Amino acid sequence: MSHTDRYQPLDTLHLWYLGQPSQPALVGSLHLVMSGRGVSLRYDPNWLRHGFALSEDLPRVDVEHLPRVKDRAAGAVDDARPDRWGERVIRLIDRPVRFSILEMLYFAGDGRFGALGVSTSQAVYEPCNRSPLPELAEVEAIHVLVCKVMAGEHIDPVQKRLIAPGATMGGVRPKALIQMDGAEWVLKFSDEDIATSPEAEHAAMTLAAQAGIRVAETRLIPFKGGQAIAVRRFDRVSGRRIHAISANVALSATGSELTYPDLAQLLRRRGSTKAGEHRSQMRELFRRMVFNILIDNTDDHEKNHVLLMDDAQQLHLSPAFDVLPTGQGLGYQAMGVGTGGAESSIENALSMAKAFWLTRQEALAESATVAKVVAGWRAHFEQTGVNADLIELLARHVDRPYLQEQREQLGQNR
Repeated sequence: MSHTDRYQPLDTLHLWYLGQPSQPALVGSLHLVMSGRGVSLRYDPNWLRHGFALSEDLPRVDVEHLPRVKDRAAGAVDDARPDRWGERVIRLIDRPVRFSILEMLYFAGDGRFGALGVSTSQAVYEPCNRSPLPELAEVEAIHVLVCKVMAGEHIDPVQKRLIAPGATMGGVRPKALIQMDGAEWVLKFSDEDIATSPEAEHAAMTLAAQAGIRVAETRLIPFKGGQAIAVRRFDRVSGRRIHAISANVALSATGSELTYPDLAQLLRRRGSTKAGEHRSQMRELFRRMVFNILIDNTDDHEKNHVLLMDDAQQLHLSPAFDVLPTGQGLGYQAMGVGTGGAESSIENALSMAKAFWLTRQEALAESATVAKVVAGWRAHFEQTGVNADLIELLARHVDRPYLQEQREQLGQNR
């Protein structure tokens, strides 16, 4: 009997904290509100005494924390939901009687991103879909299942263990979780959009590392008929699960704008001050913003920026992920850049350098360093195995005059 067969729609579920997975701690109760269009949180009395605020809009007070907008869960709970791919998997395989946000939180399962878990029980953590992760040798079987999901074909529920619907915070790209080298990795497949090429993503991520950006480790995984990209999870460290919140939740919690400068200011206020870490991370965030502009990554939305919370409730910028050219040439970023809004220009990025704790000259130097690396993108993509046709397709946007002229101007300032 599957989890779906046993599960009956409930209006209340229970949220657990799994920082130490062997010692789950009850956080509180989740309630269906807004006629099924939202989920609230009420902290458990013990969590009120010994826990922490999951996000700044969920202070430890004995009230029912309601979502601020419909179709959301309250505060950081919203980041425990599956992404669009996960919802697609749940609708096809689990087929819950009700498609509410509460059901989506439950069926995201134990492999969800971050350190939160959802259970039907208040007494013991009993998640949906708690099964061993597939191994690297099962990649072929995973790909077959992914293709079935994309085609909307019937799938034996027994095969559900091959796909984890809660692996990431956002995105519609086909993915699964695997165990490899003693660690958990997110395995991502292409959906025939050039912006989802595993080879291009691996090339862009390793190029970003050359620009002094901390990136999640990536590997290309070949299988019959193609390749996938494996991204090592950074919310799992030495057997622990790290509480993670998206920039979307973190900034919305304080009523801030969804912009790079606002995210930098959040790091200044809530980041670790040990050895000036918050200041160095603000500088790195600026570097990431410039890299995204110059590599034509305009899918840099607020769920593609994550903050990891330590035991002192200080925030740390996670390694970069989902960084690759989108091949659209939009001319604006998904998040605000500077005084010119989301315009994809270095001058716009420089306009609010002070928000990143940088002088204009320091910001210009950072931009020039990134531009020098991006100028060699074509050779790097060739070396990492991206096929020539895709490189030429991406070059129409990455090397278009608008961006190329900006790189050249920065080169003259070195």
